[in-house]
Amino acid sequence: MTTIPVVVKHGKNKYDLELDTSSNGETFKYQVFSVTGVEPERQKIIAKGGMLKDDQDLSKLGLKAGHQFMLMGTPSGGAAIVKPKEKVKFLEDMTEAEIAQSAGALPSGLQNLGNTCYLNSTLQTLRAIPELQTELLAYKQSSGSGNLDLSQFGLSGLGASGDLIASLRDLYKQMGSTQEGFPPLMFLNAFRTAYPQFAEQSRDGRGYSQQDAEEAYSQIISSLRQKLKNPPSANSAEAAEASKEAQQGFVDKYMGGKFEVIEECEDEEAKAAGEDKPEKKADEVFFKLNCFVSSREVLHLNQGIQAALTSTLSKTSPSLNREATYKSTQRISRLPKYLPVHMNRFYWKRDINKKAKTLRKVTFPMELDVTEYCTDSLKKSLVPVRNKVHELRKLELIDTRARKRQKLVDNAVTDDADRSFKATGPSSEEKLAEDKKKANDKAPSTGKDTDMKDAGADAIGETYKTDAEIEAERAAGILAAKKDVLASVDQELLKDSGACQTGLYELRGVITHQGASADSGHYIAYVKKVPKPGEKESEDANVVGAPGAAQGGWWRFDDEKVTEVGEEKIMQLAGGGESHSALVLLYAAVPLPDVGDVEMKE
Repeated sequence: MTTIPVVVKHGKNKYDLELDTSSNGETFKYQVFSVTGVEPERQKIIAKGGMLKDDQDLSKLGLKAGHQFMLMGTPSGGAAIVKPKEKVKFLEDMTEAEIAQSAGALPSGLQNLGNTCYLNSTLQTLRAIPELQTELLAYKQSSGSGNLDLSQFGLSGLGASGDLIASLRDLYKQMGSTQEGFPPLMFLNAFRTAYPQFAEQSRDGRGYSQQDAEEAYSQIISSLRQKLKNPPSANSAEAAEASKEAQQGFVDKYMGGKFEVIEECEDEEAKAAGEDKPEKKADEVFFKLNCFVSSREVLHLNQGIQAALTSTLSKTSPSLNREATYKSTQRISRLPKYLPVHMNRFYWKRDINKKAKTLRKVTFPMELDVTEYCTDSLKKSLVPVRNKVHELRKLELIDTRARKRQKLVDNAVTDDADRSFKATGPSSEEKLAEDKKKANDKAPSTGKDTDMKDAGADAIGETYKTDAEIEAERAAGILAAKKDVLASVDQELLKDSGACQTGLYELRGVITHQGASADSGHYIAYVKKVPKPGEKESEDANVVGAPGAAQGGWWRFDDEKVTEVGEEKIMQLAGGGESHSALVLLYAAVPLPDVGDVEMKE
């Protein structure tokens, strides 16, 4: 890396910087941002021959020590220029842990320790739940467990703890400090100790046998439910007054739903004897929805879920004193924040004495609407919110498209001005800035600051709005729509922070299986890239149907190999053969809008 000292002139101020000649214009703009506070997208830097482009190779400019750049632009909102609180740190100066924790860093994979791809894919999918990471960091191993928790001495890497949850906590910590494939040996030992069925040897005696990822997922969730519980209050009076939410464990709060079960007798004699009314049973807790895919009529996830919510059973009829057939219907009375859907592809095939796989293609949505599976009372609370969310998205989509069109117009005007400067060849950078100002005054107006009254609007009796006024109206409309969404939420539902309050879910993770049976094949996990707290999100990331939304980024975890794929790859996981097909789909609730950011901008 070769650096030279340069000067950036911004108004009356001058800033001394070390310029890396092997970098590009975009990198230099971020360096300028660190000292001036002017965001890169608002910068117009005059270099040799015109405006500095993001993809400009600085080594080709022939810059010499002491070269002076001229910067035009102001920080957004007219904010005062302040010195960054933290010194800019370059990649080569970071530790491995700092690189792994930086924005957009490649996440760590997990090494295959002998037919452990089923466990690796499950662990990567569960890691996509940020609330789980927070809860695990706060987890303290019980003193009565009989195992020494070395994490309290900073020795968690030794993995001496037999506590499965402590091992999971330590594993995720270690994965967060590296980009290399990590061996989950200690967690694997604790997992096989807790659930010996996963220590089964293969039939040929060569190592361990392949297992079902969904079964591993369910067992880990069971352990998390047992261990991650809020301790009861020492004061019994306070405990009695505590809210139900405060008494919930992590899994019940964020991953536990409830079914309302209705049974109806289908025997005509029983109906005639008085069993003609549906009977409501006690609510049932669930931690996943099933999707039956065995029927030829099931072609989509919604059809499979609907089929799984209705079943028939035989039991003794109290009126006939004999076996009768009953229809059992489940309806959701509570929706958790995270909703796994199990595609029931594996079934026991007696003739070959092993689990076979249904290879039928069953498509699934990137966004799942579950209001049709809910009880009437819950549906009444969710449908208005869902409809308001759809209206909000339409406004956000219009705003996103308008901003992109305006950006294209602005770039076209800038490019025309640049070509004009290069053709005339100003004698100095000061003359270049003066010529650019004159050219901008003559350039075709984008309407941002034009007063149309001066253009003769009064003569024809019409008034026009500037782009700034139109943009402000769009922002006000979006803010009002967000407030409408919040106002439509049922107050009781709003108190349940671990529940879905919109009736809508977005796909966050997929566990896939390749092969013809559960005892063989290979598992892979796909996890959606979601910005960490404080990271900048793309402007159309939350707008369904926005241009470019289909290219949303996903991580593909194939054991220790981690790659990035687009959304189109996820849509190819519906099955239809022995290739990779979705087995477990992890959906996360679409959150309520946050009006804070919009109000701050206003």
